[in-house]
Amino acid sequence: MSVRVLVVDDQDLFRAGFGMILDAQPDLAVVGEAADGLEAIDKAVALAPDVVVMDVRMPRLDGVAATRRICAETSAKVLVLTMFDLDEYVYDALRAGASGFLLKDARREELAEAVRVVAAGEAQLAPTVTRRLIADLADRGRPRPELARRLGELTERERDTLRQLARGCSNAEIAAAMTVSEHTVKTHVSAVLSKLGLRDRVQAVVFAYEAGLVVPGGLA
Repeated sequence: MSVRVLVVDDQDLFRAGFGMILDAQPDLAVVGEAADGLEAIDKAVALAPDVVVMDVRMPRLDGVAATRRICAETSAKVLVLTMFDLDEYVYDALRAGASGFLLKDARREELAEAVRVVAAGEAQLAPTVTRRLIADLADRGRPRPELARRLGELTERERDTLRQLARGCSNAEIAAAMTVSEHTVKTHVSAVLSKLGLRDRVQAVVFAYEAGLVVPGGLA
């Protein structure tokens, strides 16, 4: 079954170009387009895409606000596109629920693969963005008590897994650190996401920092 994609961009050429690239893939299907955030929300609700490819700087409603609404009201995953990897909107969009990030000048193969990765429930992030996101979260101040309490829903192994996720570790790295198999790590990751109601690893990183499980300079 093809991954259903909604393409959102206020520039006609970008929107058409991304749509053509993605629709040419045998496993991807563009089911709609939108030119601003409000239209994106309406289309996401009406068309039920698996992935929304989202521009951030748009009229009427920007991509950050649209991402927040779409992630709250639908099951769609959001892949953010921007011209600049240091765009402050990117971090806001990731905190709002976006599952991935990609530069607009990425190669067509990278765009298609990013959509596949996000659709599969993984995270698509440039390393520079991951580092800056974590640094930003680390600087936000005191943990949120309501999130810290929810850590009690996790087993000790699951909390250890969440700590490793927050450090940006891959499944293989987590397996080596915890001396378990990658299959076991995948089971722990799935349990963490399910118990905490998180969409993917990006949201797990955000949760770990905001809950105080991970602190600047080390682990809590």
